[in-house]
Amino acid sequence: MSEEIADMAEVLLFHHIQGLTDGVRAFADDLREAGHTVHAPDLFDGRTFTSIEDGFAHARAAGFDAIRERGAAVADDLGSELVYAGFSFGVTIAQRLAQTRPGARGALLMYSCLPVGELGKSWPAGVPVQVHGKEGDEFFDEDLPAARELVAAAPEAELFVYPGEQHLFADSSLDAYDADAAALLRERVRAFLAAL
Repeated sequence: MSEEIADMAEVLLFHHIQGLTDGVRAFADDLREAGHTVHAPDLFDGRTFTSIEDGFAHARAAGFDAIRERGAAVADDLGSELVYAGFSFGVTIAQRLAQTRPGARGALLMYSCLPVGELGKSWPAGVPVQVHGKEGDEFFDEDLPAARELVAAAPEAELFVYPGEQHLFADSSLDAYDADAAALLRERVRAFLAAL
């Protein structure tokens, strides 16, 4: 039993621009069922949006930086040895924390990846990271060069590119859901967490 406990990770998971949807909650629950502790803060105060555009409009009105600061503040109430995970907009918080907060155990960047240089000189040594996205996704396509650069520079970095063009493809509550790609993403995420 103690060996199982040692393998469990504590994950801080940030939702995408459409909010803490049922699909994001289901993803968090899936990781919990695998034995991990998952914190999934609601940065939109219970609001979810039916489109990416509506979510962006809300975030713009609320202030992107203010939302990001709220997300980062959640980490202050938790231990230092966290895995930071984010979906799309949530990656902007998760990646920042993984690169700048000491003690990170890993990072899961889904549908997005920022240039490492925007947040620090380099990716922190010894912090494994996975980046996931669709090859035809217009949003992820913009981030693909940054993801490739990260993987080339960090020995414990992996990039997974899936066929298709859906952006929020692992969210089972949205029309963009791709069951096959989502299942493969979950399998890879579970393996990543189990290896920490």
